[in-house]
Amino acid sequence: AGRAYLYSTAPRGATGDGIAMAWRAGCRVSNMEFMQFHPTCLYNLDVKNFLITEAVRGEGGILKNPKTGHRYMPDYDERAELAPRDIVARANDAEIKRDGLDYVHLDISHKPPKFVKMHFPNIYEKLLGLGIDITREPIPVVPAQHYTCGGVLVDMDGRTDAPGLYAAGEVTQSGLHGANRLASNSLLECFVFGDACARHIDAHWDSLPPPPPIQHWDESRVTDSDEEVVIAQCWREIRQFMWNFVGIVRTTKRLERAQHRIDLLRSEVADYYSHFRVTPDLIELRNLVEVAALIIRSALSRHESRGLHFTLDYPGTATTAVDTILVP
Repeated sequence: AGRAYLYSTAPRGATGDGIAMAWRAGCRVSNMEFMQFHPTCLYNLDVKNFLITEAVRGEGGILKNPKTGHRYMPDYDERAELAPRDIVARANDAEIKRDGLDYVHLDISHKPPKFVKMHFPNIYEKLLGLGIDITREPIPVVPAQHYTCGGVLVDMDGRTDAPGLYAAGEVTQSGLHGANRLASNSLLECFVFGDACARHIDAHWDSLPPPPPIQHWDESRVTDSDEEVVIAQCWREIRQFMWNFVGIVRTTKRLERAQHRIDLLRSEVADYYSHFRVTPDLIELRNLVEVAALIIRSALSRHESRGLHFTLDYPGTATTAVDTILVP
């Protein structure tokens, strides 16, 4: 569901379609407040989702405030640039917001050019093509939404609440991530639960319910849209307020503002959906509105800071970990 946010490393089609469809079908959804943000995505107006690997920091890359040149990570954590990604992402976000910046700098130019080219050949070539020589100058980076740790609730066989509907991968809340993701867990989630789904389907094929009949698609009472700008405007609005109000650092007041806006947009999109013929953009927008609403609702319900959910109003962590489970 990465495209709910202004900055994301996710591909263009990551609009939460699976989660939204399962929710409308009556499936429970869990832990949508746990959205992981990668601390260093390239800031470039033309290249939207190029990831600068954390290995750059691991090999000595330093984060600096571009306005002052100050190396700020030691101010936030004793591990500096080697702190966990959620802490680094919050530090980057704080620097950007405090000083009104568009980005921060990730600098590895103090290392020998041969070292940089050998360790990061793809990043070096890609950025050189964009006019940035990382052996001589810093990389402009911003935090970006990176992974959806919550999703459709599944059991150990990958079954959802809907009879005959299975799910695996990032669309689900399998329990493997908890409140914060480790990078390779996504592969584990896909392979282990994908295999579990296949085995269970194979073993129970004869007892699975038949697919429900598909209703005839009636578009006699709708017309082609004469105002595509509505879709583009709603899309931009969602991504902007989700980034500002439901992003890396949250407050109850910001979340309530987001709640108010998403309620208005849901009404507008529902009205638009009922009057005009569907297009891929309209379907994705409808799903994105639904998923954004689930994220906001989940975040409002968690009165603590845990893992990827950090709120200034509840900075402490509760003694007991409890999943957020939303029921249609």
